[in-house]
Amino acid sequence: MKIITGNNLRSGAVVWWTGYDWSLHVEDSIDVGEHAEAVIQREEGAQRVNGAHAVEATRDEDGVRPAHIKDRIRALGPTVRPDLTLKPADPAVGNWVI
Repeated sequence: MKIITGNNLRSGAVVWWTGYDWSLHVEDSIDVGEHAEAVIQREEGAQRVNGAHAVEATRDEDGVRPAHIKDRIRALGPTVRPDLTLKPADPAVGNWVI
């Protein structure tokens, strides 16, 4: 399974391609298969996202999970105690984005 991630061009927030738009939640991402490059070119050209790239992922009972630890941290937050973290999709993150 391949999914696409990038950063929202206005806020810098980590986003995930849903098939028609971008979401803060990795669980909303879809398998783009061989179409990743076309989607990335179109979305970066429309200036909706930057730094977009395709990543390998799996889908299981916990939802969509990127295969590589770097992208898993982008999706799920830091690898520390859950009660001490601010997840990328938390509403409070919007207050920190400049």
